[in-house]
Amino acid sequence: MTAARRRAALLVGPALCGLASCGIPATGVVEAGGPAGGVVPTLRVYFLADGRPAPVPRKGVTPIGAASAVEMLLQGPTAEERAAGLTSLLPLTGADPPSAVPADPARPPAAEASRAPATEAPRAAAATNFAKVTTRDNRVSIELSLSSTGDLPGLAVTQLICTAGAAAQLSNPGDDPVTVTVAGRDRRRVEGTAARCPTT
Repeated sequence: MTAARRRAALLVGPALCGLASCGIPATGVVEAGGPAGGVVPTLRVYFLADGRPAPVPRKGVTPIGAASAVEMLLQGPTAEERAAGLTSLLPLTGADPPSAVPADPARPPAAEASRAPATEAPRAAAATNFAKVTTRDNRVSIELSLSSTGDLPGLAVTQLICTAGAAAQLSNPGDDPVTVTVAGRDRRRVEGTAARCPTT
């Protein structure tokens, strides 16, 4: 054995002993808990600020989609967000709807929605009964328990379109803007996309 090999053997021996004394096995795989979780997606739900749609980030659940985003929207703004001036014209599960509402902007993202007058938001027993959300391909359908979409202020319809459209787009990046259809029991439909909704 050459002098160089003898020196290498003398160095490797104590190193292995040191690892063993620290409880670190020299070979094999050690399992230490489950795999790391993925990144929690951030959705945008649209409340209102100064009479205009305002995106608010919400931590989503997987799989992300329009249905979970609308559910978060119907929970309404938090106490801190309400104190900062955010409101909603939709029936809320987390708070009573406002008694007075701001005027519609000149052109919300859903052009047809702007024709509906702003009135007091209707009350619903539960959000799950208020809106049924279905996604198919590049379209989202929101069926309301109201007799007509005309029973909602135009800005409330815009909140639904922006929120559902942005969430569906997040789960299908790179595709064309997702078309969102909102309809009441009379089947009167309002369509729009999130393409013109603010992102910040």
